[in-house]
Formats: sequence, C-alpha cells, structure tokens
Amino acid sequence: MEELAQLTGQPQNLVSYHLGKLRSADMVTARRSSRDGREVYYRLNAARCAELFAAAGRDLHAGLAPALPGWLEPFPIDAPGSKRLLFLCTENSARSQMAEGLARHLSQGTLRVESAGIQPGTLHPLAIQAMGARGIDISGQRSKHVAELRSERFDLVVTVCDRARETCPDFPDAPERLHWSVPDPAGLPGFEQAAAEIEERVGLLLRTLAG
Repeated sequence: MEELAQLTGQPQNLVSYHLGKLRSADMVTARRSSRDGREVYYRLNAARCAELFAAAGRDLHAGLAPALPGWLEPFPIDAPGSKRLLFLCTENSARSQMAEGLARHLSQGTLRVESAGIQPGTLHPLAIQAMGARGIDISGQRSKHVAELRSERFDLVVTVCDRARETCPDFPDAPERLHWSVPDPAGLPGFEQAAAEIEERVGLLLRTLAG
C-alpha cells in the first residue's frame, strides 16, 4: 500500500478506498507474499477490464463495441533479438520455465528469453504437461542457477515468485524489473492455473514491449 501511495502521489487512505472499489468490481485481485505473508501484491484483472470496456462501448452504441484483444495470439516483436528477457523464480522448475516457453512461443522467437532460479531444482513434469496442452514443448529447457547469467545483459528481468523478487540480484546495466506474484502451483490444477495466468501476463507484456 505504501509503495502504491508513493507511485500515485496520493494518501494511503485514498489509495485503499479506490483499491477496495476496484476489488469489489473484480478489476483488481490481491494476495499476500508466499515468502513471509507481510507484503501484499495487487494484480490488475486485464480480462475483466477489457470486458467492462467492451460493455461500455455496447451501452453507448452497438457499433462501438470493440473486439476483445487477442492477448494469447502470437505477437512477434520487431527487430528480432534486440530485446532480452529473464524470468526468475526460486527453483526455476515451473513458473519461470513456463514463462520462458510462452514468451519464446508467443513472440515467435523474436525475443531472446532465458529463465533461472535462486536455488535451482529440476524442471517439473507437470510444467511440461501444462505447456504441452498449449502446444508448447519445454522439455528441452533446463533449470539453472541465476549465477550462470549474472554477467549477461537483459532489457527486462521478471520475477514470478515472491521470494525471487525479494532476493533478486543485480545485473549489468540495471535492467528494468517487473514482478508477477504467481502462486506456487501444486498438483495439475495449480499448474494449469499458473500457466493460464502467466500466458495472459506474457501476452500483455509483448504488446507493451512493442508499444
């Protein structure tokens, strides 16, 4: 809350009031940090916002109803290879691996994408299965320690778990950082949910990078 108040330049009580309104309309969701429960991460429900925007257009005039954006469609980035992305999580076994595969697939290979972990484990078979259901094969990817990439230069570092965000190391040229507070998946339903959330986030990110 304090960080949002600083970013908006508004008092915390006013930010809290408007967040409550947005949450009641299902436009924003909130979850506590999976690391220690102290931090609260807010996420814009982009699909819900798009639905409301489309509905507002229809209410004004039938001809103003916009088509919902195809966030999950392939969206290659101009100047192939010019942008480098790193997805970072704790074990580099699921969330960051799925994000790597999705970014590479949806950008049609025009982005240079890596993933790594703070304490790497092994690629989870359910992550492979969740991506396979989307026609994406990540079985050739491997878990690796972030130290392998510390000398690499990235345009953007995206942390996809709360622990990685709070322990993310520095990189050359101080790349821009984003955080996606994606819940740690457990069992196939959890992996499907994580994959769906990451897929939407990656789709939106590609359009932001192209803007």
